[in-house]
Amino acid sequence: MQNVKVQFDNDDGLTLSGILDLPAGPPVAYALFAHCFTCSKNLKAAANISRALVDAEIAVLRFDFTGLGQSEGEFADTNFSSNVGDLLAAVRFLEAEHAAPSILIGHSLGGTAVLRAASSIPSAIAVATVGSPAEPSHVGHLLSDARDELEAAGSAEVNIGGRPFTVKQQFLDDLAEHSLSDSIGSLRKALLIMHAPLDNIVEIDNASALFLAAKHPKSFVSLDKADHLLSDEQDSLYAGRLLAAWASRYLPQREAGSELSAEPGSVVARTAGDGFYTELATGEHVLVADEPATVGGSNLGPSPYELLSAALASCTTMTLQMYARFKKLDLRSVTVRVIHDKIHADDCAGCETSVGKIDEFRRELTLEGDLDDAQRERMLQIADRCPVHQTLHSEVKVRTSLT
Repeated sequence: MQNVKVQFDNDDGLTLSGILDLPAGPPVAYALFAHCFTCSKNLKAAANISRALVDAEIAVLRFDFTGLGQSEGEFADTNFSSNVGDLLAAVRFLEAEHAAPSILIGHSLGGTAVLRAASSIPSAIAVATVGSPAEPSHVGHLLSDARDELEAAGSAEVNIGGRPFTVKQQFLDDLAEHSLSDSIGSLRKALLIMHAPLDNIVEIDNASALFLAAKHPKSFVSLDKADHLLSDEQDSLYAGRLLAAWASRYLPQREAGSELSAEPGSVVARTAGDGFYTELATGEHVLVADEPATVGGSNLGPSPYELLSAALASCTTMTLQMYARFKKLDLRSVTVRVIHDKIHADDCAGCETSVGKIDEFRRELTLEGDLDDAQRERMLQIADRCPVHQTLHSEVKVRTSLT
């Protein structure tokens, strides 16, 4: 999974910070993730859900709401309406830079914001909530101890999740102005509601209210013994995998036969026009290659020279293993480390080339087993008989034609 740091501006001109999690190949769809109240994009549960979706080839944008995490702005000046506005700003970023989101996901109040914003996001075909309140006003109970001070002074410092936050009266006023019942009933998108029966922050009755207000297609999944923040890694990974499987029903399927293929004995490589990411087909196997980010690639796979080094390393291990098997040697494992570099020819003793640079592959062997010194020395000699080694040392011709 590749994690790309991104930034985009909201309607107030504030820069919001996000992470775009990308699969190794082209995504089948993009998802937008809204974190829980006073949380951030880096919450472990958010990262795990995103990872499970990326495993299903779904790209995920998770970002910090205004005034939280690494995003600009003051939390005290935000409210539920500004959260919805931030979500729409994230949608515009995806539309402009990648593709509009097909899936909307929200955790806790982030899920409630997603439900409010969904009607303004025509690209979204599937919406999922995790432990979300049925109404924004539910969050008000977290501020109940500060209500008197809020009414008297207009602002108060409250402790939420062990951290201090300044909240203004306008936050509560804004919550009271929003009701979701009508918008959920006219959602016209597939809805998945996930909730833990033992959630002591947002009670399970909220899930029941959301489910009853929604129209089909709608689904409910109990998260069993999970807590509100899905603190147990297995709970968040389970939620993510389940979400990916559910969403796949509503996403367009890749065209049959569009996968790269190659006849046995040949290799086919294909690179798209927007980067160095390359698909490789070798008979029954599919691999990927890329270039490091330092040279303009996305680092989604090994570079061509790394693949070449891998060919030498793997061929060496196989050759030594076959020799040991034939000689009935006690060779339990072989580890080969190959380092490729380009060196000046005049630094290479014994090389025929004397000017410019040459390719050098340094190969280190680790042999595990009950072998004496003579057997180990012989294995060192056998390594040079690896077919890839011999190919690299022999005359090679590459013939190229257009098809």
